[in-house]
Amino acid sequence: MVIPVHDVNPVRRTPWVTYALIAANVLVFLSTPGIAGSVAGESQLAQLCHLHAFLDHYAAVPRELIHDQLPGVVPTGEVAVGPNGPGCVIGRPDYDKSPALSVFTAMFLHGSWLHLLGNMLFLLIFGNNIEDRMGHVRYFVFYVVCGYAASYGFAFLNDESADPLIGASGAIAGVLGAYLVLYPRARVWVLVPFLIFLPLRLPAWLVLGFWFVLQAVYSSGEGVSEAGTVAYAAHIVGFLAGMLLAWPLKPGTPPPPEPRGLLFGRRARPRHTW
Repeated sequence: MVIPVHDVNPVRRTPWVTYALIAANVLVFLSTPGIAGSVAGESQLAQLCHLHAFLDHYAAVPRELIHDQLPGVVPTGEVAVGPNGPGCVIGRPDYDKSPALSVFTAMFLHGSWLHLLGNMLFLLIFGNNIEDRMGHVRYFVFYVVCGYAASYGFAFLNDESADPLIGASGAIAGVLGAYLVLYPRARVWVLVPFLIFLPLRLPAWLVLGFWFVLQAVYSSGEGVSEAGTVAYAAHIVGFLAGMLLAWPLKPGTPPPPEPRGLLFGRRARPRHTW
């Protein structure tokens, strides 16, 4: 797996929506009960109960999205001691949940720092150019539509699943798909783990194409021990949705500037103009 760190593709305007999305994701993560509890010194079980209750309320659940059936009982966030020891209290939900709206709220939830930072890195590198090309409002609508397409696409393929679906990766996959359509020849600096992290500057079509192939392989269960813990199918659907939505913009998109200096680890030949 390659780790992108920077693209050679300057923008004309400040990507305020991309920055706002990153800030919102970080703030929501820090305010998630299970995360906040770890800072406040709560017990591990109390953190887990609070987190489960929070996700049942705000995360997208495939079975709820497809069948519109909410569970009769959910974790309340409280801890009680029973005959078999302490555990999370189960009770009737004291809230009304809209499955369709939960897709939007789930886009701002993450399960760990690694999950959050990985998503935000990809959004920061590739989102600014898509926002620059689409404009602030259209870019935000595009981002949300890709997130919905990814969530519902995954839900249709796993319509009986009751596992919560969280994360911005479906929407960000749409951003990657749009970038591949609009800027396939843009150069991207990546770190390739080969004994050490080797810096290379590669074309976007190679970086993003390789990422998409990995998602397809992982979605099939090949190469990973627990493919079910990550919604790879959502990444695939989001990526394809982003490509489809960005395609009409391709004819009017100016090409990225031709980079100079290192290319594939070697110095490019100077070009002369006459």
